[in-house]
Order: sequence, then structure tokens, then C-alpha cells
Amino acid sequence: MRRIPRPSAHPAPLALLTVMAATAAALGGCAWGGDDAGDTNPPAAPRGLTVQAGSSTTAHVMWNQATDDTAVTAYEVYRGTKKVKEVSGQETMVDVVGLKPTATYSFTVRARDAEGNVSEDSRKLSVTMPAAAAADRKPPSRPADLKGEAEGSRAAMLAWGKSSDNKKVASYEVFQGGSKIHSVGGNQTATLVTGLRPGTHYTFTVKARDAADNFSPASREVSVTTAAGKDSGRGTAPTGFRAGTHRADGAYYIDLSWTPPRTGGAVAEYQIQLDGRTATSLVFGGTAPRDKAEHSFYIGKKDGERHRVRIRPKLPDGTWGGYSPERTVTTG
Repeated sequence: MRRIPRPSAHPAPLALLTVMAATAAALGGCAWGGDDAGDTNPPAAPRGLTVQAGSSTTAHVMWNQATDDTAVTAYEVYRGTKKVKEVSGQETMVDVVGLKPTATYSFTVRARDAEGNVSEDSRKLSVTMPAAAAADRKPPSRPADLKGEAEGSRAAMLAWGKSSDNKKVASYEVFQGGSKIHSVGGNQTATLVTGLRPGTHYTFTVKARDAADNFSPASREVSVTTAAGKDSGRGTAPTGFRAGTHRADGAYYIDLSWTPPRTGGAVAEYQIQLDGRTATSLVFGGTAPRDKAEHSFYIGKKDGERHRVRIRPKLPDGTWGGYSPERTVTTG
């Protein structure tokens, strides 16, 4: 380290003062671990948004963790154009309360980093609240026979018996330990829980909730231990995947068939990967198939072309499931 001379009692010459001033200005402009341009890159928009009516006045909003070049520190939840909730960057779900029965609301989510950079909006989703159950103070019955099974290393399938209520069960709330992690509609008695860690022991319970926000007692606990290591998400992939081709009107089509994965609900959207690249998304309108799904798409007019194809489902919680095995087809 350079020794700093003691101050002199004699004034420095003008030339030396000029040099000292220039040096100070140069040092002041250096970034000694502090004054720089800062982070100006916003996080990516949150994906996988889902919205579920938990009661006649409460909506459960969930999304996937957003990415950022530093770290996401907060999420902002909007109802229409009004911010109604803000949670930390470690949370990816929230209950929005104080809604009106039978009203329809739209929700979006934004991510924010430590520098205040805000992402673009997530996709917008709407939900219609159920009618109010006037003067209802009776809770639903306790969900019975909760069962759990690991689906590979990163997911678990839960199923339970239907609860009864003097009015109607509006939703089932899924808890991991003491934390609520998911919500499904009152007509659904099974769900796939994703985002788990390999080789980890988990404990789950389920509560029923009616439109008047009465909660049932918690179901009995069920324990699930995920598989060790990485399995590429095969536990959430379609099974029995087959691919072939047919010719019609002078062109070739690829024909796909598969069995949807077990998720506790219907899978309405799939992503098709062709020759290593995402080709298109398939969305089933109306009622999505539960036992066997089929789809055909145009591939071209040339004979003898080889193509590789596989698919993956979008799970009910908004995340992508595992890919099916890859199949190879040849036109002609």
C-alpha cells in the first residue's frame, strides 16, 4: 500500500495542485466496488399461471418461478390493472380475498428484482366466482383415505375420498407440512404435485373448503419419498406413445397416439417436438381426452423423409411434464 504523506504546512505549488485535482477526479471516476451502471435487465415474465376459485370470495393464484440475471425479489399480483398482492420472490402462490360472488375477474403476475426492474405481465387468466352460500357456517366433512405415490424424482400423485357438505364443496386445499401448496376444484379428488426434490421425504394433507370459506378438518397425513437422482420427469410423461404416417391428397401427415399422464384432472395442452425443435402446441377444445389421445398434423409432400417426434404435457399446475420417448417415422 502506498504511504500517504503528512500534510505540509506550506501551500503546494499551483502546478502540483492541478495534478492533485486531476488525480482526485480520476480516482473519483473509478468504480471501487460501488458506482456502476447497475442491473437494468428485468426478470422474465412469470409462466404457468393458474387461477382457481377457492370459495365465493377467494381466488387461488399460482405461477412458476421466474428467471432473472440476479434474483427475483418479489412478485406483484394484479386483478385487472390494480395490484392486489405482493409476495416475496420465494413464494409462487397467493390467495386473493374480498372478491364478489358470481363476478368474473382476470389476473396477471409480474416479477421484480432487487433493482426495481419489473417483468412483462404473465399471461392473463380469468375466473368466475361461485355463488355465495348465505349464512352457511357448517364446514365440509374431512377428506378420507388420502393416498400418495411418488411419480419419479420430482412429483407425487395424491388422491382422496370426496367430502360432503350441506351446500357444495368448492375446492380442496393441499398442504405440504403446514404450508398450502395447491388448490383444485371441488369436483376433483386427485392431483399431481410437482416441483419436488429428488430423494426427499414429504408429508401431505388435504382440506375441503366450501363457498362460504368453511374448512374441513385436515385429512390424515400421507408420506411420500421421491426417487433419488434425476429421471427427466418420466413420471409426468405421456405413456404408450406411438407415431406413424399416412398420405392424403398428395401430402403426408404424422399420426400420434398416447395415454395422458395421471394428473388428477384432464390434460388439455401438449407441446410437440419435431426433429429436436418445438414444432407446435396442441390444445384440445371442449373435453380433453383422459384415456387415449390422438392427433395428426401435416409434414410435407416428399417421400422418404425421416423425422423424430415426441410430446410433453402441460400439467394442471401450469408446469410442463416430462417428454414421451422419441419415435422415428419415415414418409412414403
